[in-house]
Amino acid sequence: MLAGAVLATAALLAMSFSGAVALMVLFWCLVQLGANAAYAAITAAVPDRVPVVQRGGVGGLAAMGQTLGILTGAVFGAVVSGNFMVGYWLCAGALLLSVLPYLFHRNDPELPRSELPAFRPLGFIKGFWISPRRYPDFAWAWLTRFLVNVGNQLTIVYLLFFLRDVIHFGDPAMGVLVLTGIYAVMVMITAVVAGPWSDRVGRRKPFVIGSSATIAMAGAIMAFFPVWPGALAGAAVLGIGFGAYLAVDFALLTQVLPFAVSRGKDMGVINVANSLPQVVAPALALLAVNYWGGYRTLFLTAAAIGLLGAVFVVKIRGVD
Repeated sequence: MLAGAVLATAALLAMSFSGAVALMVLFWCLVQLGANAAYAAITAAVPDRVPVVQRGGVGGLAAMGQTLGILTGAVFGAVVSGNFMVGYWLCAGALLLSVLPYLFHRNDPELPRSELPAFRPLGFIKGFWISPRRYPDFAWAWLTRFLVNVGNQLTIVYLLFFLRDVIHFGDPAMGVLVLTGIYAVMVMITAVVAGPWSDRVGRRKPFVIGSSATIAMAGAIMAFFPVWPGALAGAAVLGIGFGAYLAVDFALLTQVLPFAVSRGKDMGVINVANSLPQVVAPALALLAVNYWGGYRTLFLTAAAIGLLGAVFVVKIRGVD
C-alpha cells in the first residue's frame, strides 16, 4: 500500500512540472497504477479483518470517502484554478497523508518467509486470471460491477454538453456543479444508510438489484424529461442508486473472493471493473450521441446497461 501511494504521489508531483501531453499521459497512468495498488491493498484488509456482519457499514464509509474526495477535488480546483501546479501538490499531499493512519495503527499478522510462495513472473501474471467456470460468483459479481459503473458513467460523462445542447442551460458549467453536488450528497446519504441496513438484515442481493434498477431509472428520467427539473431529479435518483450500490456491492464482493490467501490480488482484479468503465463509457457515449440517435439514446443505453447489472446479480448463488 505504501509503495502504491508513494508512486502515485511522485507521479502527481511529476505531472505538475510536465508540459508535454505524452508526459502527462505517462504520469497519469503511473498515478492510476499506484493509487489502484494502494486501494486494492486497503480493501483487501476488509475481508481479512472485518466480520461479514459489519462489511456493509464499512462499504458505506468507503463510498462516502470516495465521494468526499470528488467534492474536495472540485473545491481544490476552484480555489487554485489559476495555478494548476498547486492543485497537483495538494492532491499529492492528500493522497500520501490518507494512508498514514492505517500504516501507523495497523497490526496485520505477518506470514513467515517460509510460508510465502516463491515469486515466478509467469505464475504472477497467470494468477490474475480467475476462471469464471470454477468461480462463477466472482465472475458475475465482476461483470455486475463493470456494467453498473458503465451505466453510471454514461449518465454523467456528457452532462455539460447535455445541459448546453439540449436543455440550453444558461451556465452549463455551473449546472454541472449543481447536479454533481446533488448527486454526491445523495450518494453519501444512501451509502451510510444502505450499507449498515444490509448488515442488519443479513442480505446483499436485494439491495444491489434495487440500486442497479434505480440507476437505470435515473437514465430513463434524463432520456424522457430533458428539462432542468428532469436533470435535477435524474441526478438525485442516480445518487440514491449509486450510493446504495457502492456500499452494499462492496460487502458482496468481499464475500465472493475465491482465495483467502490472495485477497489483495483478487480485489485488484475487481478494481479493473471500477477503472475500465472510465475508458469504455466515454467511447460509448461518443457513439451514442453522434451516431446512434443523440442524448436520448445515450441515457437509454445507460438505463439498459444498469438493468443488465441488476439481472446478473441474480446469478450469484453464494450470497443472499
